[in-house]
Amino acid sequence: MRHLNKGRKLKRTSSHRKALLNNLATALFEHKKILTTEAKAKELRPFAEQLITRAKHAYQNERAKQLPEGHSIDIHNRRIVNRYIKRKAVLQELFDSIAPAIVERPGGYCRIIKVGNRRGDGGRTAIIELVDWSNPVDAANSIKKRKKQKEDPTVKPKTAPKVVKEEIIEKVEEKVETAPEEKIEKVDSQVEEVLEEKVEELNIEVAEEPIADAQNETNEASSEATDNDEEEDVKVIEEPEASKEEASAEEEKPAPEENKENE
Repeated sequence: MRHLNKGRKLKRTSSHRKALLNNLATALFEHKKILTTEAKAKELRPFAEQLITRAKHAYQNERAKQLPEGHSIDIHNRRIVNRYIKRKAVLQELFDSIAPAIVERPGGYCRIIKVGNRRGDGGRTAIIELVDWSNPVDAANSIKKRKKQKEDPTVKPKTAPKVVKEEIIEKVEEKVETAPEEKIEKVDSQVEEVLEEKVEELNIEVAEEPIADAQNETNEASSEATDNDEEEDVKVIEEPEASKEEASAEEEKPAPEENKENE
């Protein structure tokens, strides 16, 4: 049985393990969220929460003015935390920003979210974050218990004046009346746009039809003119042949008369 063997060694020596936790806590207070292995996150959570508790006690002492004479801050708790958090900026962030935000939270300042196995070595990873910086729903306001107000029978419920009720009713009626008209106007405008588009298309088609008819007429007229010209050329060619035949016939006719006279 593992008596007096609490915690994880993380395959490190004692000094190395302490330095690791100090660095992880510093990164957590600075960035409010870090990604690490699941074993390191589980070791870091109690270590970081103890430091946050120290800062919370210091803030409470300062607010209640329970300090030695001549002191305005709790130097004792700051020095204890400074053993582990070496960076002054992070130490000031812890005492000035983180501690006031978690004053009303009774522990449980950190949350561990398991992410899954990482590629490569398949180590189980997790995200550790400060609860008050992850989601505003989890802030200190959610811890306060909501007391149910008991209804006194003697106290009458408050009612709005009649004038206000009438104004509200009138506004609602106006909205109900105006809403259909606006929809009708929108529909009418859309119908008009569609009709205008169709009229334009019809005008374009009507304008194109006379142009096509005129082109057909011109083509027919030109074809008829060419046919007439061809017929005239044929007639002109045929006329000289007829005249030649007539001339030859006339020359041949007076010859017999001359022969008769000579006889």
